[in-house]
Amino acid sequence: MSRVQSRENAFKLIFEYCLNKEKNELTLNELSVKDKAEEEYIVSVYNGVIKHYDELVAEVEKYIKNFSLDRIFKVDLAILLLAIYEIKYMDNIPPAVSINEAVNLAKTYSTEKSFSYINGVLSNFVK
Repeated sequence: MSRVQSRENAFKLIFEYCLNKEKNELTLNELSVKDKAEEEYIVSVYNGVIKHYDELVAEVEKYIKNFSLDRIFKVDLAILLLAIYEIKYMDNIPPAVSINEAVNLAKTYSTEKSFSYINGVLSNFVK
């Protein structure tokens, strides 16, 4: 399994957490992978976002313009939380990679305008 697929699995877990506000071990087990390094990435990101959820949401709120957090699609919020977590806490992943992967997730899972919005929020966050 590639890092792109692992990031997608982590995104799905974070999206579910954004909706339910509780960790779901069943879904985590369902999205587990055989590659040990990629499994560690998924679990690390998922647990990290849950642990730092309020802090990460506060970061998102700082950089969204003309929107309240309630108006952001949960898909977009999950993508932003994933990318901001990677940028803040995973030194082995360059910020440009996190942004690019977030944009790609938005192109796949969100609206046709979301990817540029996500790119703008994350670019401002990195500055």
